[in-house]
Amino acid sequence: MTAALAPMEAKLVAELPDEPGWQFEPKWDGFRALVFRDGGSVEILSKSGKSLARYFPEVVALIADISAPQFMLDGELILPIGDVLSFDALQARLHPAESRITKLSRETPAQLMLFDCLGLDGGDLMAKPLSERRAVLEAFHAKHHDPSLLLSPCGNIEAARSWLAQSGGAIDGVVAKRIEDPYRPGERAMLKVKQHRTADCVVGGFRRTKDGSGGVASLLLGLYDETGRLNHVGFTSAIAAGDRDALASKLTPLIEAPGFTGKAPGGPSRWNGRESEWEPLRPELVVEVTYDQVTGKRFRHGTGLLRWRPDKAPAQCTMDQLVYELRPAELATLDR
Repeated sequence: MTAALAPMEAKLVAELPDEPGWQFEPKWDGFRALVFRDGGSVEILSKSGKSLARYFPEVVALIADISAPQFMLDGELILPIGDVLSFDALQARLHPAESRITKLSRETPAQLMLFDCLGLDGGDLMAKPLSERRAVLEAFHAKHHDPSLLLSPCGNIEAARSWLAQSGGAIDGVVAKRIEDPYRPGERAMLKVKQHRTADCVVGGFRRTKDGSGGVASLLLGLYDETGRLNHVGFTSAIAAGDRDALASKLTPLIEAPGFTGKAPGGPSRWNGRESEWEPLRPELVVEVTYDQVTGKRFRHGTGLLRWRPDKAPAQCTMDQLVYELRPAELATLDR
């Protein structure tokens, strides 16, 4: 039932298509999951084809309780902690100890967000157009609705643009799917526009290139918390190769410990008596960067460098700029 099936994927584009024939859906920030039920057998596969079933026993139980005896679903595992959806909490589930997984599954149960139905009651729907598969999925969800079994909204281009403009941290972007397309396993047959946000950050340090030139490989970014401490929140390596040496000359006069007065970057600094891996700077320079997601009060991925901000005071670069993961209360606003 699960052999040789990979999820259909999306190609990153700058703009959403605005010609007829497309359906738009939120891009959820969780673990992609293909879900299979065949009688008493339940399997959940990740995008890479690895089983996630042992890490999410509560979702396995949810699927096993559905009265339909056989189906294949495409969706996303998401996990609310308090009032936000937490990617960190999902990653914490990938733990070797069964006792730990069981404890977390009871304390912080995951949810399954559905966005496609690939098969139902022995019938293979992958060759059917999306419009038909979506109708089947909506009927399936209506019949088997559960608070932890969610249906991803879909809409037209106006709805998609509204999601990107107004949803804040609610979604990771928007996915566009052709209404008449079949499901194409393993192909980048969809389009996606990522939700990018900006923040002004203090340059609290930098790492040098490993080629021995002494150029700047990446800038280490910091933001001030409510106590006035400068915390390391991420990095940007979006520096043109031809600018790395000149940037090192600009930063060298500013080298001064400690660089970060709160959470510091991983790896030693030459100021703590071990081999140098990063250089601390006086908190005088500010850059504006683009980012996609925030997890654990830091940028999950590397950021893009937009521009230097000599007009911005470092003290103005605070944590309250950051947009965090989805708050479950925001879910209801996406299908309006």
